[in-house]
Parts: sequence; C-alpha cells; structure tokens
Amino acid sequence: MTRSRLPTYFISHGGGPWPYMTGEFRDNLAQLEQSLLDMRAEVGSAPKAVLIVSGHWEERGFAISSGEKPGMVYDYSGLPDYLYHIKYGAPGSPELARRVRDLLRTGGIEARLDPIRGFDHGTFSIMKPLYPDEDMPLVQLSLDANFDPAQHLLVGRALAPLRDEGVLIVGSGLSYHNLRALWGTSGYEPSRQFDAWLQQTLVRSSPDERNERLLAWEQAPFARAAHPREDHLIPLMVVVGAAGDEAGATTYHQTDFAGGITASSFRFGNPPVTARQIPG
Repeated sequence: MTRSRLPTYFISHGGGPWPYMTGEFRDNLAQLEQSLLDMRAEVGSAPKAVLIVSGHWEERGFAISSGEKPGMVYDYSGLPDYLYHIKYGAPGSPELARRVRDLLRTGGIEARLDPIRGFDHGTFSIMKPLYPDEDMPLVQLSLDANFDPAQHLLVGRALAPLRDEGVLIVGSGLSYHNLRALWGTSGYEPSRQFDAWLQQTLVRSSPDERNERLLAWEQAPFARAAHPREDHLIPLMVVVGAAGDEAGATTYHQTDFAGGITASSFRFGNPPVTARQIPG
C-alpha cells in the first residue's frame, strides 16, 4: 500500500540568492536551509515535478512558465557581480504547464503560457537546497497582481488534482515582508505578533476557519506592518486552497531572522508514505 498524495508547502524563502552566498547572511539562514533539507527527505522520491507560485512574479491575470529550458531572472540589486551570473539549470515542463492551464480553465480561471519566463530568486533560492542536482522539472505560476485572497484560494482548489499526479505545489514568499523594517528593530514585535496569528490560523484552526481568517488577513495583528504589500503572502492562499481540508504544520520557525524577525514556513497535508513505512 502507498499513500502518494503530496502535501503542499508555503516556504519563507529568505533573502536574495542566499544559497549561492557565503558569510554571515548565509549563516543566519542555516535553520531555513535545514528545513528545506528536511522537506526533501520527507517527500522523498514521490515528486515528479514541482510547481512554484512565487511572490516575485506578478501579472495581469495568471501566467505559467512553459519553456523547456528556462533562463534566469536576477530580480535583486546591490549584490556582488558573481551573483548575476549564477545558473539554476532545472528543466521546464511544457506538459505540466499545459496541465496547469487546463485545470485552471476547468475551474473558470483564465491563464496563459509564457515560454520566456525564467527562474526568479523566489524559485531558485529554495530549489537549490531542495534539488541541488537541478534535475527536477520545474514550472512557475504567477500571481494575479490584484492580490485577491479569494481568487488565489480558488486557484489552489483548481490545482489540487496535481497532488495526486506527483506534482509538488509550493508557495514561495515570506511570512513577514516589510523591507523597510527588515534590517532595523522596528519589525521585531510586528513580525512576532503576525506570526502568532499565522500559527493560530494555519496550524490550530479548522479548515473552514482557516479560510475565513485568510480571507480577512488584513484584520490580523500588525497585518499591514508585516505586509505593506502582500505579494509575499498571497502564494500562501494558493497552497492552502490546494490543501483542501488537510491540516497544517509548521516546518520552519526562526525568531532571529535578520537579527530579530520572526519567520515561518508551513506544510499542509501529510508527507507521502510508502508501504514499508505504514504500520502493520
């Protein structure tokens, strides 16, 4: 017997191209890196491809990367020159891109294929630790720039069948994303309180309550202090929508990110289990 349905994940993806960096900044992300290694171990060989919803790709409507050999998007600034020449060489999957488009259309959501879009750092920063051999087929799904929580939950529901088809659905953002406050102390308490609200919402609430709270996320403590612009929160809506009524769990929790910021990642649903792992 095998339970093959894959969980969904929301990953706080750190900052910039951190897996390719050295020094203090990289060292501060050791907990995040370990959580990604743990994630790789718990999904094992079950995934056949990965679909990432990145907080670094916005469109009018939805777009899906469909190229066979995607390039790179260096969407950061002020870093050493070598970080603008790094490559993450995973293959794309035109077949999966079309499947994503068809599922969305069946759910009443229009989406277009984008054969040009490359990997942004919301994607390759987490894929490098997850699949360092760069051999896992990878497709990206954009956000709709309207950032409507209900619409993105609906997108997740439409994509839920992928979980039974060997596709790992990952939302890549940050549980706290206020760049102006990130490097001072003013973000410490807002990030802690917003994270406490996320923990209550995602881990300790019923599925129905979870959805209701996410739809009203702006009512959370320090919501707009944590997300002045919600581009890094909205990927969470997609993975929760795809999770259906399955429970959430915290997979990464750090209280000293960038000095004293609280950041977390979450899994929805259980890791796949092979026959040898099932008791009895």
